[in-house]
Amino acid sequence: MSDLSFDGKVAIVTGAGAGLGRAYAHLLASRGAKVVVNDLGGGRHGDGSSAKAADTVVEEIKANGGTAVADYNSVVDGDKIVQTALDNFGRIDILINNAGILRDKSFARISDQDWDLVHAVHLKGSFKTTQAAFPVMKKQGFGRIIMTASNSGLYGNFGQANYSAAKMGLIGLAKTVAIEGFKNNVFCNIIVPTAASRLTEDILPPDIFEALKPEYIAPVVAYLCHDLCNENGSIIEAAAGWAGKCTIFRANGSLLRSSATDNVTVEKVHENWLKITDLTSSSSLGSIQEATGALIQSLENLGNTQGTSSQETTGQNSEENDVFEFNERDVILYALAVGASLTQSSELKFLYEGHDQFSILPTFYVLPALQCVMSSSSTTNAVPGKDIDLSNVLHGEQYIEVFDLPTGGPLTSKANVSEVLDKGSGAAIVSDINSFDKNGNVVIKNQIVTFAVGAGGFGGPRTGTKIIPCRPKPKRSPDASISQKTSLDQAALYRLTGDRNPLHIDPNIAPLAGFEKPILHGLCSLGFSVRVVLQTYADHDSTLFKACKARFTKPVIPGQTLKVDMWREGNRIHFETAVVETGNVVITGAYVDLKSVKALVKMSSSELKSDAIFEFIIEKVKEDPNKAKSIGGVFLYKITKDGKEAKQWTMDLKNAKVYEGAPEGKPSTTLTVSDEDFLLLAEGKLQPQQAFMKGKLKITGNIMLAQKLAPLLRTTAKL
Repeated sequence: MSDLSFDGKVAIVTGAGAGLGRAYAHLLASRGAKVVVNDLGGGRHGDGSSAKAADTVVEEIKANGGTAVADYNSVVDGDKIVQTALDNFGRIDILINNAGILRDKSFARISDQDWDLVHAVHLKGSFKTTQAAFPVMKKQGFGRIIMTASNSGLYGNFGQANYSAAKMGLIGLAKTVAIEGFKNNVFCNIIVPTAASRLTEDILPPDIFEALKPEYIAPVVAYLCHDLCNENGSIIEAAAGWAGKCTIFRANGSLLRSSATDNVTVEKVHENWLKITDLTSSSSLGSIQEATGALIQSLENLGNTQGTSSQETTGQNSEENDVFEFNERDVILYALAVGASLTQSSELKFLYEGHDQFSILPTFYVLPALQCVMSSSSTTNAVPGKDIDLSNVLHGEQYIEVFDLPTGGPLTSKANVSEVLDKGSGAAIVSDINSFDKNGNVVIKNQIVTFAVGAGGFGGPRTGTKIIPCRPKPKRSPDASISQKTSLDQAALYRLTGDRNPLHIDPNIAPLAGFEKPILHGLCSLGFSVRVVLQTYADHDSTLFKACKARFTKPVIPGQTLKVDMWREGNRIHFETAVVETGNVVITGAYVDLKSVKALVKMSSSELKSDAIFEFIIEKVKEDPNKAKSIGGVFLYKITKDGKEAKQWTMDLKNAKVYEGAPEGKPSTTLTVSDEDFLLLAEGKLQPQQAFMKGKLKITGNIMLAQKLAPLLRTTAKL
């Protein structure tokens, strides 16, 4: 897997003068982020101040080739810290609230000052800094915020009542920020670290202190800040090279009255105390709406027997298992059903079990999840007080993440309804499905969002936090576009993979659902699209597939032509699928995450003259990568034709990579030039200075850095 980059990102790390904060700052800077190193430079008890701590870390980062500035403000003045980031870098993408102090005393001896100072730094400081960064992140459409809690907050600890209360308060703060920021792609998570630091140096035994290096925790925090991480509102504990998610569980409990007219008595509580505290069949509720919904459901069940099961009382979080058997025949049938063909020689490995690279298309693994959901009662019972007819259920969104690629079963899938949203005209049901191999390892994760028509109006939340979000396509012309016609028999073939809904084949059923003709399965269109993405950016290598997300917007009629537009941004390939004959967009907000990009692609069906030059540059960089790295910088070329942008190329000379498409992060320099003029520049018939002065070459960013490119563009001898 290629390294996860933070190029172009700006991060604030509070309390970054030592310990965990220093480790966070160093790691992010080493991965390309510009870092604001905040540290008041005070003592562990909150006394004093000094610029030395922050300055030292900044000097260390710069010595290692990174970019950083120091900030000496108190976190209580969080707006000043954020302003430092904006003044120096113009944006803020990541905020790690790490600053902290200790004033440990037994509960009876804590003074008002002990309480107020600890809460000011930990809780109020995180609040003020986050509140200042939040609107900037919302406007950008991206933000990652980390709050730092503690096991003292989760479990309590002698002598730390002030500290414990502040740390638990941060969990509530983070959960709310996660909810309010979600729709703007601003995620907030909580880290619970156990690490050697100035706060714990005289608390932990020396041997344990030595083993708990902050560097073991920093990668966990960094991943939570990466744009590939969709975690939101979660508590993640990390220590000594281990990490795990923490959550709050609630027992199924017991009804303490048998009807709405009964009273609750102390004796009734005593009689049912074992049931009230029994966590054997407990559930984890993800929001206050879920907790309230479960309570309302319990009230509706007052006439039932006391101690009803979790499925009866919650309507959610019930887990059902299903076994999916498959073999090579099923794998090949699926490939045919989503358009794989012998006309593409590279697709033979999907169609012939005797091929030495016999492979499986990764979207095949939506099938065990779909079977699990369709065979369970989790969807039909998801909405309190409503029986859902599966014929009124539409497939809205799909997410799949693949950890392994088994070509044979069985796979055991476990489905769980994690969230039900009240959309008025219907209910959005979010189902999470994990599939396990015979050894009990999770190999596939699916999330299916279905829309139950007519099941709304039950008083549930309209928005939630569990849906893995779609992502908007980049605001530029596609980097690649491929069209492929479906056959008239496409739906008839695809239904043999498991989804035998008559809507897709029976001409008498389709009109009842409002369609003139039987329609193609949305998952079939998705299979077509992802196969095309793999063809274009992975050379049909399924092992490079990591994850995919898509939203289904309109139906496809078998026989229509699917056009897949693609945009590359690092290892994420955004795509949008439309019907050529009608222009209707049928899949939106979609992307495929790859472990790495294997094949360079042409950005359009027509060749540009500049293509040959960039292919030459690619070979030249491969021959001498160190020379390319000596230039440094990331250059984005925007090639125009007939006055319109026709193609983009990235020359990442920090990493000696040249590829078609936009860079993974922010470019150092952007150059806009026509296809014809780029050829003249490469041939030496047009001088760069002359082109710049005449407006034929437009440069933004680091103009001086662009002057170092000349040796790479001298291609006359080769051409």
